[in-house]
Amino acid sequence: MKVLGVLGSPRVGGNSDILLDEALAGAKDGGAQVEKIILAQRKISGCLDCDQCDETGVCAIKDDMTEIYEKILESDAIIHSVPVYFWSMTSQMKAYLDRWCAFFDANWRWHKHIYPRMREKGIAVITVCGDPDVHTADPVVSSFKNTAKFAKLRWIGAVQASAAAKGEIERDQRAKRSSYELGRKAAQKESMEP
Repeated sequence: MKVLGVLGSPRVGGNSDILLDEALAGAKDGGAQVEKIILAQRKISGCLDCDQCDETGVCAIKDDMTEIYEKILESDAIIHSVPVYFWSMTSQMKAYLDRWCAFFDANWRWHKHIYPRMREKGIAVITVCGDPDVHTADPVVSSFKNTAKFAKLRWIGAVQASAAAKGEIERDQRAKRSSYELGRKAAQKESMEP
């Protein structure tokens, strides 16, 4: 069992990073091998909508996403962690998620060589927002839930937390515990919710 953590925050060591580390610790304690990718430290261009991947299933852009595609395919579950920037996900996470289109053909069906490696893969998200109302991040959670539903991936769940100053989330034991449990669930082949 391999669990991949994808950090969409440009602030390494910040709140989203802390909660992702908690989740990966939970996955590791659950028996999984874990790996973390920090998107802000990678070169990932936005999708060009060039349609080349429609036929080949291979993205025309040659950047760090090429390596990340393979890490996605090798994993059994992916936990994403991202802060809310202007009521949405960060640009780093959006560019990464947009590039998932290479997995699909022109009719938005899995490429035949991709589907066996994505089938039953788990997906989860952790969000952190500066607003005391964690539901400010609902659009981000919805984006990942819709991705899971559309792609027929196993939805593991979401953790939503509130923190602003770097490291402030360390005081939120509920968010840390929930993230850890999310990681434990990612290391199993069951969903948190339908």
